[in-house]
Amino acid sequence: MSDTAPHPQATYEHNREAALAAERIGLDFVMSMAKWRGYGGRTDHWGQTLESMTMMSALAEATHRVKVWATVHTNLFHPALVAKMFATLDQVSGGRCGMNVVVGAYEHEFSQMGQWRADFSHDDRYRYTEEWIDLVERLWTEDSVTARGEFFTLDDCQSRPHPAQRPTLIAAGRSAAGMRFQAAHCDGSFLTAEDLPGLRAASRDVKAMAALRGRSIKTYAMLTVVLAETDAAAQARFREYGRGYDAEAITNMKLSWGLPLERAMSMTAGDEAHEAFQTAVVVGGPDSVVRQIQEVVEETGLDGMMLIFPDYLPDLAAFGEQVLPALRAGA
Repeated sequence: MSDTAPHPQATYEHNREAALAAERIGLDFVMSMAKWRGYGGRTDHWGQTLESMTMMSALAEATHRVKVWATVHTNLFHPALVAKMFATLDQVSGGRCGMNVVVGAYEHEFSQMGQWRADFSHDDRYRYTEEWIDLVERLWTEDSVTARGEFFTLDDCQSRPHPAQRPTLIAAGRSAAGMRFQAAHCDGSFLTAEDLPGLRAASRDVKAMAALRGRSIKTYAMLTVVLAETDAAAQARFREYGRGYDAEAITNMKLSWGLPLERAMSMTAGDEAHEAFQTAVVVGGPDSVVRQIQEVVEETGLDGMMLIFPDYLPDLAAFGEQVLPALRAGA
């Protein structure tokens, strides 16, 4: 979130090239967020975005091996609609599709459409999403679904053909309700924490919760990679991106999380370089990046990382050539 960092436009062409680059270097999945309103500021951060499910269907046709995971806000889409869309995406992708299930927590994204339920608490949204995903999964496996629930009514609802294989389900969140949802329904859990021990504890907890239900789940975290030929060059790149950090956009992002203005602004006044990234970051030359990623994985017990790059096309190529071989050799 910086005006001294690269800012690719929200174009299908750019996303296609990034997905093809990820496939070329052998990454496991590509995932797109769903965003309906940006955060303003000098950078108009995420003011322009593409719709996730439409784009990932196109990327499924453009790619051959890499998994394609689209994001769905459950408060915007009826479960019968989503069941049909992902049955279609299953065919387009040859069984490579996945759904990132999001309960819809950022008020301004949805109030602009009249789709925000102010009377819903955090736990209410998860109770709604539990009913929602139960119906999606039934529609993927049953020829007719009749249900009278708290939030949805289905009457002989039909959705055929069914997916040849159940799409991968993933979700994020560290709340008790969020982790219960992941443990009960998801194949992957995207976690955040203040430090590496916190990530290890979160990973352990959600896996234990899934095991109690007779299930298994993989855990992931986001990690931005700032790579250059040397440690000094990577640090210079990191500082340069931090120099232009967009305080207004960052504050607006934190307000969207429900933080009071005073707290959001005080949080934004911290380490400017790290504020520009808003994720955990590894910075260095190839050997340093390999060592830092290995440390994260070893210290947390995570099954994988969702990697973010400041400039996807050149960064993916460099990562695939200079970092991935050493990571694979040490695996």
